[in-house]
Amino acid sequence: MAIEVSPPGPTQDLRPIRRALISVFDKTGLEELVRGLADAGVVLVSTGGSAALIESLGLPVTKVEDLTGFPECLEGRVKTLHPMVHAGLLADTRKPDHLAQLGELGVEPFDLVVVNLYPFAQTVASGASAYQIVENIDIGGPSMVRAAAKNHASVAVVTEPTAYGTVLEAVVNGGFTFEQRKLLAAQAFVHTATYDTAVASWMGNAYVDTSEGSGFPAWTGATWTKRNTLRYGENPHQSAALYVHRREGLASAEVLHGKEMSYNNYIDTDAAVRASLDHGDQPTVAIIKHANPCGIAVGADIETAYAAAHACDPVSAYGGIVASNRPVTAAMARALNDTFSEVVAAPDFDEDALEILREKKNRRLLRLPAGMGAHRDPVEFRPISGGLLVQSVDRVDAVLQDEAGEVVGGDEAGHWRLVAGPAADEATMADLQFAWRAVRAVKSNAILLAKDGASVGIGMGQVNRVDSCRLAVSRADADGADRALGSVAASDAFFPFADGLQILLDAGVRAVVAPGGSVRDEEVIAAAEAAGVTMYFTGTRHFAH
Repeated sequence: MAIEVSPPGPTQDLRPIRRALISVFDKTGLEELVRGLADAGVVLVSTGGSAALIESLGLPVTKVEDLTGFPECLEGRVKTLHPMVHAGLLADTRKPDHLAQLGELGVEPFDLVVVNLYPFAQTVASGASAYQIVENIDIGGPSMVRAAAKNHASVAVVTEPTAYGTVLEAVVNGGFTFEQRKLLAAQAFVHTATYDTAVASWMGNAYVDTSEGSGFPAWTGATWTKRNTLRYGENPHQSAALYVHRREGLASAEVLHGKEMSYNNYIDTDAAVRASLDHGDQPTVAIIKHANPCGIAVGADIETAYAAAHACDPVSAYGGIVASNRPVTAAMARALNDTFSEVVAAPDFDEDALEILREKKNRRLLRLPAGMGAHRDPVEFRPISGGLLVQSVDRVDAVLQDEAGEVVGGDEAGHWRLVAGPAADEATMADLQFAWRAVRAVKSNAILLAKDGASVGIGMGQVNRVDSCRLAVSRADADGADRALGSVAASDAFFPFADGLQILLDAGVRAVVAPGGSVRDEEVIAAAEAAGVTMYFTGTRHFAH
């Protein structure tokens, strides 16, 4: 019967490193590691390319096939799956009966395992074939890692080249403590969990049964690594942290200047960046406050776009979040310095722009990851009590077709249906298209008034569309500006009655774009006709809850 052994204390049970198993795909730092181990008298056992590298350095190494007496086979699929390896990994050397069995079997235990895995996620990202991807599903590597991690009472396991310096320190200092081995084991299980999740997610996406039509896999998973602890959450009494996963995005942006980002900063910056990326190749700036825009504009250049976005609601823009889809120039930076902004996020910053913006000590400057616009997450997740809601991300790129395949609506102006008034001229249509793209960023019920490629009044987050219309007009006409007159309007969903539309008509809006689809569409259309106002229906909507 096996002897039960209690875990040692936190600073006890140093285990000297006398024998190590090395099997890595990523050979970063391997030369320094194996030289240090060999200099300390550690016996090295290794596989394939790792063994070849060790041999090339003139260091003694035992190849796994010599240890097992069994050649590597099946194109390398079987190398380490053998009792001579796994008994040495799994033997609990605190137990006399385990040591006795090792002696009977002629197996020597390992004190250290250094393993990293085939680059599965990178292979998927490279666009490789399904065959190549499957061949990069590691079997022996995770088996060794899991075995060593389970047996952390006796074995130290390392999966990251960044830990090699710690390994060499431990060799010199007599080995790892139990608590250190336990921490390494926890890191190793995170490593294999992340790897297995990537494989399971790819298999699910590749082979999901789509007979029910949604295209969503029956299972989805992700692993997240804590990047840092935030000062607090939405409110000071709430704790919070930032986690990242393998897909780059705002969470991995580089903070170039300013205070640490807060929870609310991240929420608002995410909304601002997404809004700035909704307008294709046009230079765009979005200014966000409490996850809603207080200004969005496009322009011939980024400084023009910023000036127009800021002009929409300068009062609300104070203390807001600014996102640009172009590098920030010195001209934009000088304009930014005229008011207080919590965060400025952009793909990059010109050097002279950075010098200007750094004059404000507390303003955060974020450089977004390269290609963030082109590689935005295709789906989004929202936790609810006991579950998770998943949906495809709302982009302004829908195309609606009837059963015969004819286009009957969509987000591009060429797919809209003129339902009232004269057809819009080129300039008006450009403003309508801008307004339709911009209203997606506004929390529903949403009304956005626009003129010359910039928002001039926004009504957001109201519980009825009439109030959103009133709010949009009041903001456009604040301080006697009278900007609603001659503007165009976008509504994120249909007008359920003509009363909300009538507020826009009375304010002098010259053209309107909306989804349509209300049982009272005819009443709404008639109101637009009576006012001589152009109205288009898109057939699509853009609620944002």
